[in-house]
Amino acid sequence: MGLFKSKGVVYRPVKDVNLGSDSTEFYLQANVKAPRMTGILVKIFTWFLESPILGSLLFYILKGNNLIHKLITNAELEESPLFVPSHHFEDHKEQEVKCLDSALTPQEQVQLAIECLPTSSEKAHNETNPSFSRWTIMDYSRAYSSGDITPLMVAERFIAAINESSKPPLRMGFFINYNAEDILRQANESTLRYQKGTPISVLDGVPVAIKDEMDCLPYPTTGGTKWLHKERLCTDDACCVKRLRLCGAILVGKTNMHELGVGTSGINPHYGAARNPYDINKISGGSSSGSAAVVSAGLCPVALGVDGGGSVRMPASLCGVVGLKPTFGRVPHSGVLPLNWTVGMVGILAGTVEDALITYAAIGGEISSHQSSNMLTKINLPLLPLTKSICDIKLAKYGKWFDDCSDDVRLCCSHAMRKLQDHYGWKTIDVTIPDIEAMRLAHYLTIGSECSTWFDSFGEKHFAEFGWDARVALNIYGAFSGKEYIKAQKLRNRQLQFHMKIFAEADVIVSPTTGVTAYSIQDDALKTGELDYVNGAALVRYSISGNFLGLPAVTVPV
Repeated sequence: MGLFKSKGVVYRPVKDVNLGSDSTEFYLQANVKAPRMTGILVKIFTWFLESPILGSLLFYILKGNNLIHKLITNAELEESPLFVPSHHFEDHKEQEVKCLDSALTPQEQVQLAIECLPTSSEKAHNETNPSFSRWTIMDYSRAYSSGDITPLMVAERFIAAINESSKPPLRMGFFINYNAEDILRQANESTLRYQKGTPISVLDGVPVAIKDEMDCLPYPTTGGTKWLHKERLCTDDACCVKRLRLCGAILVGKTNMHELGVGTSGINPHYGAARNPYDINKISGGSSSGSAAVVSAGLCPVALGVDGGGSVRMPASLCGVVGLKPTFGRVPHSGVLPLNWTVGMVGILAGTVEDALITYAAIGGEISSHQSSNMLTKINLPLLPLTKSICDIKLAKYGKWFDDCSDDVRLCCSHAMRKLQDHYGWKTIDVTIPDIEAMRLAHYLTIGSECSTWFDSFGEKHFAEFGWDARVALNIYGAFSGKEYIKAQKLRNRQLQFHMKIFAEADVIVSPTTGVTAYSIQDDALKTGELDYVNGAALVRYSISGNFLGLPAVTVPV
């Protein structure tokens, strides 16, 4: 600690930093100094933070102990700040792609995505297989078209399953809000379309869940709180939700989430913990916890989430499903809570890569009236013929960072890397990504400042209605200064230059998705939430650059 200004890091110019495997850059592991707290401890800690005198001293100590002063507040760097990580579209004249034209309807975009999939994958679902199997979008579409089942039958079974899973002994906590009457109405309309032979798209009648961070009629948008929907009324669907509705998807409700998205566990003291379907005594991860869990359980092939700091990819990883965070700005953000407007993106949780592709086609593409002439973007979907694999892929790997995880994660992901190399002939390039811990802190400062700024618009009248862990987070977020926010944006510019240099040599930066697997839910956390910044830092370790730098990122089960 220290009562005077501590010395900050002097960052070398980007051009002088070696990003090769022989770099002398030091890898600094996450320096998180905070004990796990729940129950009465987290309440006492909150009271100290909210004390005018003790709070200021405590914030100073926390910033110093966690290296914020050294790596950000008092750091010196020459780069100018980068406030919004927008990426201009680069047309590489790829041959085996289909381009989504901005003039196409969501239904037409979905059809283009279907044409990208291997035709031989369209085989009938094996109903005699007794083992657990998640139905895909195409499984539903084929079964509906053949008349084997109807959307109404699926809706009735879905409602029964949600009712059962919400009660003891499971208490899965998938949803904050769902409306059986509305689900049945949508399913009946879809069933009639199939009976007439006029389904809207392959998404017609497919159940899709929506994270309670984006607007979806007829539900209020709570953001995982008990009060937000009273201050901010939901009057229309979010753009991404509206596009799914236009494709005929059955929107089955609003999924549970970590309150205001400020944590990584998915434990919500108001609506319960969203539990992991692989082990209901463990977390599903956050903050898109319910969306990941409901897909993992096989109740929906697809759900939408919002990813501001790995909030789609972390729970997808812990629950064993696919999680996609698109490039910044590629999916419209209208109708989504503006909790973190320069790092947050609508993302997709799906049982398969193919279903993520179909859903991305449905919701992707900026609103044409919002596009400026110098920021026009396209979305290219890859053709995926089953007989031809993608070759000549170069994977950039930073070994010290890749290995900074638990042994089981490291061994599993290293094995997956070897399989890609052996089976497809993909090559690994050893690289160095400098200042990863500084980037994590800069992202935390950015997402925290943006969330705090948005919350300030409501004043302090609802502060006592937050869970205790969310109160702590918002208190910390509000303690960051304008100077620190500017320094964080300078680090954003610096890191983007590093990453672009690596992408000039490689196609993908590869890493595990989380540093640890799902940990157990402690009973003492269910009422107050929990503060577990050590596990939290391990969970977000590999997710930060996608959000902070606006880059596309995906997690796939291995």
